[in-house]
Parts: sequence; structure tokens; C-alpha cells
Amino acid sequence: MFNVKKALLSVALALPLTVQAAEKLVLYTSQPNTDAQMTVDAFMKAHPGIEVEWVRDGTTQLMTRLRAELSAGVSKPDVLLIADSVTMESLIEEDLLQPYMSPERTGYDAALYHPEGYYYGTKMITTGIAHHTRAPHQPTSWTDLTHENLKNQVVMPSPLYSGAALIHLAALTDMDGFGWDYYQQLQANQVSAQTGNGAVLSAITAGTKPYGILVDFMAIREAAKGAPIKFVFPSEGVTAVTEPVAIFKEANHPEAAQKFVDFLLSSAGQALVSEQGYIPALESIALPDGFPDRSEIRLMPLDAAKALQNAEDNKKHFSEIFGS
Repeated sequence: MFNVKKALLSVALALPLTVQAAEKLVLYTSQPNTDAQMTVDAFMKAHPGIEVEWVRDGTTQLMTRLRAELSAGVSKPDVLLIADSVTMESLIEEDLLQPYMSPERTGYDAALYHPEGYYYGTKMITTGIAHHTRAPHQPTSWTDLTHENLKNQVVMPSPLYSGAALIHLAALTDMDGFGWDYYQQLQANQVSAQTGNGAVLSAITAGTKPYGILVDFMAIREAAKGAPIKFVFPSEGVTAVTEPVAIFKEANHPEAAQKFVDFLLSSAGQALVSEQGYIPALESIALPDGFPDRSEIRLMPLDAAKALQNAEDNKKHFSEIFGS
């Protein structure tokens, strides 16, 4: 009698084993949840053989978690996608990153990535001036915020709470024509230092403080929804955080991590940045609606290593001027 089970088993044994377990990638990111999910989904679509496990929190909280895990010898990320280059510089100092010279870097301004490939900026989130649409004045310069006609009407995020504000402070205090004198002038004009950018946005749209220092996408997104706010790129330029990506030195999946870096820097990855409402780091990609032409956006220089070195002193000096 023909043995069906035996025949099926023989056929099964003869078939090639084509099903393979998906490669894994562990991502730590400070992107907002919606953006992080979009980024992961787009990467997995481009690389269907890689499964991404991701953890999202603020950059400071992620760094606290990472150091706790290192101390305990438990799970670690393969790749980091966090807010700013100053934090990346601190990780280089601690020997926690590995260099990778991505072939995608050739399309980028060298100022946007580490010369040895330890990290790569993926976008530009600039800090400029925002004001209520019914505010009587239209500031176009950083110095306008120190004028008598705006006294006690300006709000800014505190560098004691906001990484973007700390970078903004580092750039301005290191720039000719500004320095700490500029922050003294802001204080003399009764500029209010709030916690983070969210508090600044609320104050401007509510009209309690009709002018402020704010990151671009918050103002531009809210304006698109009908909020009474306008964003201005000051004539002297803007500062920027670049949301860099880097590979962890002890990454368990370094090849998948390299693919993730390459994807973020690729045209497809940069088009996603624009779709999410940010300025792509790759100049060939169009900016989102609501932003001016790239030629109208002037970036102020930032020495990230110097900003790291001076971070605590800068916070202390700011506290002495504005109070904690």
C-alpha cells in the first residue's frame, strides 16, 4: 500500500530550505513617535530582510538609559538617531561609537558629518524667530529682539532644558557681533526664558508673549493648521540641530546598522525627511511646504566639539544672567 505520509516526508526533505530568519536591528531614537514609525517602516520596506526593534525617548533620557545598560552589561543599540551633534561628540569622547564612511556621504556638505564618519546629520532643524501674526512689529534680525519696542514681549527656550537652545547659545556666544553681550542685552530687554520650545510656541500663539525664539518646524506646522504664528529666518542666519545618526561601537548587527545609515542618507531617506516636514540635509531634495528657498536660509557656524567642551560653563553663565 502506498504510504502517503512517507511520500510527503520524502518530498519535504527534498525541498530546499529557503525560509531564513530576519536580520535584526536595534534602534535608539529621539524622533517623535510618528516620525520614528515612518522612518522604521520606510527602512524595512527598502530592506525587507531586516526587522527593526526601536526605543524612543528624549536624547537626554536615552543617554541615561544607554549608560545604565552599559553599566549593567545588558542590551545595547546597534544604531543611534538622536537630536544633536554635541551629544554625538560626547559619545566619541567616551569611545562608544564606531566610524563608518558611508558611500552616500558624497552628496553632503562636509560640515554635516564627522570627518572620520562617526556620525552623519540627517536633517536641519533650525532655530529662528517666530511671532504672532497680529503682533505690531515684524522682526527680521536677532538684534531686533533687544530693541525697546519689544521689551518684555519676547520668550525663548532655556538652554538649561533644551538641547537646541544650548546649541543656539553656543553658536551665538562664539560669533563676532554677539557673544555674551547679546544675552546680557536680551536679559536687559526682559526676555523671558521658558523651559522648552513647546512652552515658547504656546506663549506666542496665545499672545501672552507675541515674539520668540523657536525651532522652525513647530511654527511652520502650526501655521499650516491655522495657528496665528509666523516663522522668520533672521538676516544674520539661523542655528541648527542636525539629528545625526551613528553606529554604536558594540553593535551586534553592524551590517544592518550600516544599511540604516545609508538609507537615511539616500535620496529616498531624505525625501522622507521632507515628507515629515523638516529640511533635508541633502541639498538636492526639495524643502517642505511653508519653507523658503534654500538660498534664503543661512546657517550660522557651530563647533560641536567646542560646544561640548563649554556646555557646563555656558549653562552656568546663562543661569547667572537669567536665573535658574
